[in-house]
Amino acid sequence: MRDFRIEIPDAELDDLRDRLARTRWPSPATVDGWDQGVPLDYARDLCEYWRTRYDWRRAEAEINAWPQFRTGLDGGGDDAVEVHVLHARSRHPGATPLLLTHGWPGSLVEFLDVLPALTDPPEGADAFHVVVPTLPGYGFSGTPTVPGWGIERIAVAWAQLMDRLGYERFAAAGGDWGSVITSALGTAAPEMLVGIHLTMPTAPRPEDDPPLTAQEKADIRFAKEFDRYGGGYSAEQSTRPQTIGYGLADSPAGQCTWIVEKFWDWTDCAGSPENVISRDRLLDNVMQYWLGGAGASSARLYWESFGRRRRSDEVPVPTGVAQFPQEMLKLPRVWLERRYTDLRRFSRFDVGGHFASLEQPDIYVDELREFFRPLR
Repeated sequence: MRDFRIEIPDAELDDLRDRLARTRWPSPATVDGWDQGVPLDYARDLCEYWRTRYDWRRAEAEINAWPQFRTGLDGGGDDAVEVHVLHARSRHPGATPLLLTHGWPGSLVEFLDVLPALTDPPEGADAFHVVVPTLPGYGFSGTPTVPGWGIERIAVAWAQLMDRLGYERFAAAGGDWGSVITSALGTAAPEMLVGIHLTMPTAPRPEDDPPLTAQEKADIRFAKEFDRYGGGYSAEQSTRPQTIGYGLADSPAGQCTWIVEKFWDWTDCAGSPENVISRDRLLDNVMQYWLGGAGASSARLYWESFGRRRRSDEVPVPTGVAQFPQEMLKLPRVWLERRYTDLRRFSRFDVGGHFASLEQPDIYVDELREFFRPLR
């Protein structure tokens, strides 16, 4: 394990600003609002802010305030990938090791606002040693050079990582791909886990088709509507990630709008993502993709996963689920109980969306504490 600090050369930041200044903009949409994607006036204003006022050095210093390292993990294969890991140890005795996994289009930035509360809580509250790895092909992690780095392999790599850190047993949590990877970890290495917490768990529809409540039926309709109108990004990334990657690697405006559109669509934001997540935080996250040229390599996780047989192996470890209203996939509890056979907590909230730790950090921290407390 090699100590690591983010130190982006000034020349890279100058290049970013130059590219933003030379953006070739498309014509505006023929309708108002976001129905055809990010509105032109919003995109231009956001990218101008990025070019002239956004301070990457602030974000860099914030991340570098936490210990980081890079280490090679092979996930049980022949080729290893250098994974970037933020490791925030608590000063409190008896703190629980907690592995947090992000998804797409997220990054370690998803967890920056909850790290202080998790590692150094008020007296009497539960504390955690927090480990935040960056997915292979994302952010400051290395990029796989051969196929095979799908969900199950990343889960095995995370088990290797926690063993390397000396954590024989630990808690794990995540959303988006983080939920899927954490579930796979619960199947592959249940003996290492005190429990898992998920905000977007997946499970097949039971063959006996148990009766559903009106709310559960509405949730399923919501998911089907999302697939119809909001799933174009996954169709592209799961079939032609290399093609979309050329534009994302070359145009910062393209990379920015490809990501920020999801923060509009997937958050409980009442019309603008900046109603719940600051403009600087949105750009902190975009920078994780731009600086590493991760447009294609991050999208490739969809190609690795969607084109294969979708696995829904039984997960026997203690499991907690939190459902937020604007989450794209909210499955009925009775479905989840068939896969997560030790489902101990099922929480529904009135506010929040897909990026729970960014949108509602206090709720998210309290939820983790409440679930993991009796499992310590």
